Amino acid sequence: MQILPSAIGVAVLLTVTAAPSAAARSESCAPAQTGGPVWVTADCVDPTYNRPVIDAETDLTGPVPHHKVSGHFEGTTVKFNVYLPPKSRWQGRFFQLVYPLQNENATDDSLAFGAASGAYTVQINGTVGYQADAAAAKFAKTVAAGYYGSGSRRIYGYIYGGSGGSYQTVGAMENTTGVWDGAVPFIPGVPTSIPNNFFVRAFARLFLTDKAAQIADAVRPGGSGDPYAGLTDAQRTVLREVTRMGVPLRAWEDYPYLLGLNDPQGLLGFAGTVRAMDPTYADDFWSKPGYLGTEQSPLGDLFRAEKVDTSATITRVDRDAQNRPASLVLDDAPAGHGRVPLDFALYDGSTLVGPLPGSLDPATKVFTLGSGNTSEVLNAIDQGAKLRIDNRWPLALTAYHRHQVPTRPGFYAWDQFRDADGQPIHPQRGVQVGPRVSVGVSGGGTHTGKITGKMIMVGNLLDVDAFPWDADWYGNQVEQALGARSRDTFRIWYNDHADHIGPRTPALIDGTGILQQALRDVSAWAEKGVTPPRSTRYEVTDSQVKVPAKAADRRGLQPVVDLTANGRTSIQVRAGKPVTFKATIQVPPGTGKIVSTGWDFKGDGTFAARPFGSPRERVDVQMTFIYTQPGTYFPGLRATAHRDGDTRTPFATVPNLGRVRVVVR
Repeated sequence: MQILPSAIGVAVLLTVTAAPSAAARSESCAPAQTGGPVWVTADCVDPTYNRPVIDAETDLTGPVPHHKVSGHFEGTTVKFNVYLPPKSRWQGRFFQLVYPLQNENATDDSLAFGAASGAYTVQINGTVGYQADAAAAKFAKTVAAGYYGSGSRRIYGYIYGGSGGSYQTVGAMENTTGVWDGAVPFIPGVPTSIPNNFFVRAFARLFLTDKAAQIADAVRPGGSGDPYAGLTDAQRTVLREVTRMGVPLRAWEDYPYLLGLNDPQGLLGFAGTVRAMDPTYADDFWSKPGYLGTEQSPLGDLFRAEKVDTSATITRVDRDAQNRPASLVLDDAPAGHGRVPLDFALYDGSTLVGPLPGSLDPATKVFTLGSGNTSEVLNAIDQGAKLRIDNRWPLALTAYHRHQVPTRPGFYAWDQFRDADGQPIHPQRGVQVGPRVSVGVSGGGTHTGKITGKMIMVGNLLDVDAFPWDADWYGNQVEQALGARSRDTFRIWYNDHADHIGPRTPALIDGTGILQQALRDVSAWAEKGVTPPRSTRYEVTDSQVKVPAKAADRRGLQPVVDLTANGRTSIQVRAGKPVTFKATIQVPPGTGKIVSTGWDFKGDGTFAARPFGSPRERVDVQMTFIYTQPGTYFPGLRATAHRDGDTRTPFATVPNLGRVRVVVR
């Protein structure tokens, strides 16, 4: 980023605090109900974030010209940046991205998109909840009013955030007024998502890894459509269970990510949270009735067969240059674990010294110490000491969702674990971890649905981290809370061929554009009463969200690509023979125009643009391709729409895919 010459040496250090008289006249932000989340208004003063300090002001040229105001809240770790485009480009609004783990520096894309949308941008470093974001938003309005000379002109604000940021966004819109006028929570989680969504996938990883490739082939374009074919009864039970919990069946195509095969924690990253909140769970799982650890069934047998609980004697201690233990040679090591992590603990005889994080190579019987070991444990390591090796906790956690049936109604994914009277069929734990995590991340919010502004929620149909049904569940909360008013306040747009973190594979698209259009639409809705496109039409069956095949029926915002090869979705051809691809691409009525297409004939993610004429709502295209090498290909056609048919803008473009199967002999 280049600093304008006029700004060199002009950066200032200003302390801006509320004047005592103003503070005395203003009420402190406080819960509306005892023990509830803090209610933030436009005028209340947050006692934690009441001393904003401007550290620097700088004029910059990139990625677009803007005036950057950087600062912090005194007495806290919260930093903020306000990015103000020139007055000629500002239209009286701001956009604010929130996420618990972000820093205060907005990306170039966010900044440029905001300026192109007539908005200044606000961002703070990550916190839990919405209070710090609200304080920054309110202070930024003061900064903007001074910079633009807008006086008492109303400034409209829009908050957006995904994943953990969706909790904060929802919490903000349910527990503030006069701070933001609208919101776009995307890839939303719900009060049961953490840790259950991840443990459910670990459950699948445990028993379906060996069948994952065939499940993936069944759900790919042109596949059999029967992912249960060839599974044992126990494996069918597992696949049916995780599917009804909400893991999208079509997402099995990218099974390495779904199953966390490259995750060193095996999708059990929240294990420490559960162990701290529910410390007796593993002991109960392996000893009491009603748990898979004791259940006499094929699935229970599989659980017990995976169990590791043994001890090994340390025969040699290898130390580093500082004489600290680095690795241990053991007299024995269990083989064939690997699908869940192992726990290690050091024993002096029969006395537990403490946990010993590290990793074990069963082939060499070498244990390598990890980080975080205490000096007490390190000092006790010696030849002849015992290392306990077990997976009792990790195994038990993969079935934790069975014992977390929500007491709050509406979570239909758990109906599979209820009897005819609606009562849980398995023992339930004394703590529901998900709701507690949700309250913490959202700042005390409870997902009541009582939103105070316009909201467009965006869910991705292939999301295995925040399941697609989450958006439907929250939509139900809004409808229950607001009744008929929800239709004038809330939308759900589902995004097909998109998952949680971006296009890792050729079968996925980038969902950024639909978020950008949602921000523009929610601002027009709040400021001018311009009604946005209707919610996506969908149905939920066994927690699987399904959308109609045709754009006019599906609604929402995405174009729909109907692609065939030689008139079919799956074909077999000989090498050297031409294949004719045809596609009809349509946008939902009134939502935009097709502005570009790209062909990926080999299915390797290399999309080549092809002209089709002027932008329009429906496009019919045809291409011929000759495959010279035998193999199975999944060619795709990517089509992108834009509200105004702008073929040059990088912002608010909405893509989708059509894919088929071509087997070349």
